[in-house]
Amino acid sequence: MKSLELLSSKLAAPSNKFSFGFLAVSAVGFVDATYLTAKHFLGEPITCSILHGCEQVTASEYSIMFGLPVALLGALYYLSVLLLITIYLQTKQRAPLLLVSLLTLFGFLFSLRFVYLQIFVIKAICIFCMVSATTSTLLFIFSLTFLKKNKTNNTPEELSV
Repeated sequence: MKSLELLSSKLAAPSNKFSFGFLAVSAVGFVDATYLTAKHFLGEPITCSILHGCEQVTASEYSIMFGLPVALLGALYYLSVLLLITIYLQTKQRAPLLLVSLLTLFGFLFSLRFVYLQIFVIKAICIFCMVSATTSTLLFIFSLTFLKKNKTNNTPEELSV
């Protein structure tokens, strides 16, 4: 824990605009994943107005992981990102930002896997799942941007995202 505190103390703080962007994107992901989770537990079909593969994807064997709907795991992921960014905004401690960066890496990798499964295995696309994949990718890009800005040894003004 001490090494995390030491590392995070050397990080430049992102701008509020950047932090609120993180919040907005993770909120979109949370709403999307929560909708899919609610539909799963209510046993209601998920209809897509743009693409016609939502039911096929969300009813597939790949929609359950560790005995839980993937959508629930996604909702928990987005909620974690929301909470960590909120903690950062409240405390200005940078350790939550490092945790967010790690989480978004895993979120992005899981999204890649699920997009692959939709396209090449299930051969159907769920628009709600693609929204989640897009938000995960954006969060990962935000994290990479933050980490890249902090990798350079510039002045604090130049480090702010």
